[in-house]
Amino acid sequence: MIAKASGLVIVPDELDSVAAAPLLCAGLTTFGALRNAPAKAGDLVAIVGIGGLGHLAIQYARYMGFEVAAIDRGVDKAELAKQLGAHHYIDSKAADPGEVLKELGGATLIVNTAPISSAAAPALAGMKPGGALIALGVGDDNIEISATDLIFRNLTATGSLTGLPATADATLKFSVLTPVAAMIETMPLERAPEAYDRMMKGDARFRIVLTMGQ
Repeated sequence: MIAKASGLVIVPDELDSVAAAPLLCAGLTTFGALRNAPAKAGDLVAIVGIGGLGHLAIQYARYMGFEVAAIDRGVDKAELAKQLGAHHYIDSKAADPGEVLKELGGATLIVNTAPISSAAAPALAGMKPGGALIALGVGDDNIEISATDLIFRNLTATGSLTGLPATADATLKFSVLTPVAAMIETMPLERAPEAYDRMMKGDARFRIVLTMGQ
């Protein structure tokens, strides 16, 4: 493999390659978005979706010092959300996320990690004036935000894709300093098609790492 030196990062000795791999993808995306977000330690941050991106976003948000509310459908992920570090779990099937966030004092930041863009919409009513929405999950639908909210509540909406090598380096270093870790499955490279199929079906929990030479 040939790569530009400017695009490389050093994997800390405390991380093996299997543990580091998802941190340089989903980890980099969520860490970079949260680190650059208009929120400060102690603010309420809502993470929509507990999956490949969301399970890392919850951890990073917790260890960055935010009050974390995890939002998903159903009760089956409530215990996992708490184990990952969420202070609150909101079942969007049983309660209105926006109303619950209001009761908690209002979210400064909402991060949508769900593969359905509109999943974040019910939570928007629970944002504080001046709050921000960051879209990380990509879906075929749209997020609807009214002009009234953008103007009179001074809300902002943006997206985040990945990060520069410097951010990747910071992601790994932060992960070493905290208990943040991706939940992964491993498969040998020869089973890559099977791994891809599991990923596309949403069966992976939550990241699959292909191993070589084993």
